[in-house]
Amino acid sequence: MTINRRALLTGTAAVLAAPAIAAAQEAPGVTATEIRIGSTNALSGPASSYSVISRCLTAMFKRLNDQGGIAGRQVNFIVYDDSYQPPRTLEQTRRLVEQDKVAFLFNQLGTPTNSAIHRYVNSRKVPHLFLATGADKWAQPKEYPWTIGWQPSYRTEAQIYAKYALEQKPAAKIGLLYQNDDFGKDYVNGVRDILGDRFDAVVKLVSHEATDATIDSQIVTLQSSGCDVLICGIIPRFAAQAIRKVFDIGWKPMMFMTNVSVSGSIVMQPAGVEKGIGLITSDYRKDQSDPSWADDAGMNEWRDFMRRYIPDGELGDNNYTYAYGAGSTMIQVLRQCGTNFSRDNIMKQATNIAPLEIGTLLPGVKVSTGPANYHPIRQMQLQRWDGKSWVRFGGVIEGANV
Repeated sequence: MTINRRALLTGTAAVLAAPAIAAAQEAPGVTATEIRIGSTNALSGPASSYSVISRCLTAMFKRLNDQGGIAGRQVNFIVYDDSYQPPRTLEQTRRLVEQDKVAFLFNQLGTPTNSAIHRYVNSRKVPHLFLATGADKWAQPKEYPWTIGWQPSYRTEAQIYAKYALEQKPAAKIGLLYQNDDFGKDYVNGVRDILGDRFDAVVKLVSHEATDATIDSQIVTLQSSGCDVLICGIIPRFAAQAIRKVFDIGWKPMMFMTNVSVSGSIVMQPAGVEKGIGLITSDYRKDQSDPSWADDAGMNEWRDFMRRYIPDGELGDNNYTYAYGAGSTMIQVLRQCGTNFSRDNIMKQATNIAPLEIGTLLPGVKVSTGPANYHPIRQMQLQRWDGKSWVRFGGVIEGANV
């Protein structure tokens, strides 16, 4: 088990020099005793709150190794820091593929960062699996057959928000605050899907850069434009700022926040739990703060894992439940491989997952893939912040991708 320590959290192991691997073009990164998997994450920089995802996955592979590994092999999970900077992602990914010779790439973080390596990994025919980003572009099996996402599409999520907002406020003027990259632009596209020709008349667009210090001025601009609905496609650091600023200036729009930026401990508490009351999001995961899951078997399994392998982990950070779901999916794929860990078979198994229930996902939400279905999760449920936890409402919604 190896992790780059240049910026990784306390308690993870240093990256070890990669041992020589016998030439095996059909199964690079695989020996009689090891399966080598690579990843990148923002272990430092503006999106570093997501670094706990890699920490959780590392612990999951440690547990798997403690249980005997996969087909008699230990999983060697190598994570490098890219600081959420696309050029560094490309550099570190090339290192993983060309120097470490990993079997495949798993759960690399970020839309702009994965965009930087999208063509490279497909040209090299390296499985690029279950990315930590909901960009709609990861589901293009004809153009990019070696890349597949995991979580629901941001575009589908935005469609749901726009549809619900218009049901509640038919004459709404919508403010859309988005990060100026493929991540944020999926929210623009999703809202446009619903509004069609009315988009320009109904929506006020304001963007920001991931490197900005604050988004306060963007919030003030949207308030002054007369918007009574606010949809945000932004990362956690800016989500906390947005919630706090909206409250502090006395603005009371119907407010929606991307589900990748609603962690209780990372976003809601720093923003001020009382300042986010009424905020709406959607999710496909069970929320640790929801009393409905106090005695839930799936969540108890996850809590037991956390107690044993990440005892100092913040249970209120839903990035841990996210990682547990993605890691469980990856382990299922490895088991489906049997003893054939060629890149072709790894990709085949990743795109042939029968409906799979995972303990940290909401009832009715299952992971399922096929050769023409690169959207593993398509269901979500709306939920609203009550000052203490997220309260679900309505039913589980099946997304319709455009």
